Amino acid sequence: MADSSTQLAPIRQIEAVGFRAWPASSVHYDGSWAIRLTASHPSKRLNSVNPLDPGDTDNLEERVAQAIKRFRACGRQPVFRLSPLAPKALDAYLDTLGWTRFDESLVMLADLATVDLSDAIDQIPLQDIGWYVDAAVQVQQENPALKPGLLEVISAIRPAKGLFVIEEGDEPVSTAICVHDGALAGLFNIGTLADRRRKGYGRMIVKSAIKWAVQHGAKRGWLQVEADNAGAIALYEKIGFTEAYRYAYRRAPEE
Repeated sequence: MADSSTQLAPIRQIEAVGFRAWPASSVHYDGSWAIRLTASHPSKRLNSVNPLDPGDTDNLEERVAQAIKRFRACGRQPVFRLSPLAPKALDAYLDTLGWTRFDESLVMLADLATVDLSDAIDQIPLQDIGWYVDAAVQVQQENPALKPGLLEVISAIRPAKGLFVIEEGDEPVSTAICVHDGALAGLFNIGTLADRRRKGYGRMIVKSAIKWAVQHGAKRGWLQVEADNAGAIALYEKIGFTEAYRYAYRRAPEE
C-alpha cells in the first residue's frame, strides 16, 4: 500500500498548479500555510488560508490568531480552505472556535486521451481579456463592479491560457478559461447563461477548451465544482471527469 506522502503527491501537484492558474495578488507563507489575499476580488480561492502539510500542527492557536489579524487588516473575513493536505487537528481546532463549514467542492480529473472530442468545435481563444471579462460577468450574472478585479486576476495568469466564449447571435451564452500548465489543463470560470442551460452549451465550451489544451500538449484535465451542483457534476462525468478529492471552506464567526 502506498504511504500517505505518495497518496498526497497528486493533490500537492494540483494545488500548486491551481495557485498558478488563479493567482492571488499576495501570498504569505506561515510554515506550510499559504495565506492568499487579493484586495481587488472577493473570490474565496483568492482570499483564504491554504494548509499544505497534514503534519504542520505547531502553535495552532497562535497561528490562527495571526491569520485572523492579517485578514481583518485587509478588510476580509478570515477563511480557511481545507483540502486533504490540511491537518485534522486544525479542522478540530476551528470547531472549538465555532468556525462555519461551507461550500464543499470536488476536484475532478480526466485523462484527456479518453475524452471523445469528435464533436468538439475548433475555437480560437480570445486575446481581448476585457471582452472576455464583460462576457463572463454577463453570463454569470455577477456584479459589474467585479470586472476590474477579474481583469486583474486573469491578466496575472502566467501559464498559457485560453479564454473561450460561445455566443448565440451577438449574445454571450457560455464562458470558460483553460489554463495549460505542463501536462495539466485546468478549467475555470465555467458558466452558462441561466436561461440557456441544458441546451448543450456547457458541454460545447468545455470540449472546445479541452481540444485546445490537447493540441498544446496537455494530458490531464482538472476542474473544481461545488458539491451541491449536481447538474454540472453530471455534465463533467459524462465528458470523462471523475472525483479526485474534496475540499471545504471554514469561515470565522462575525465579530
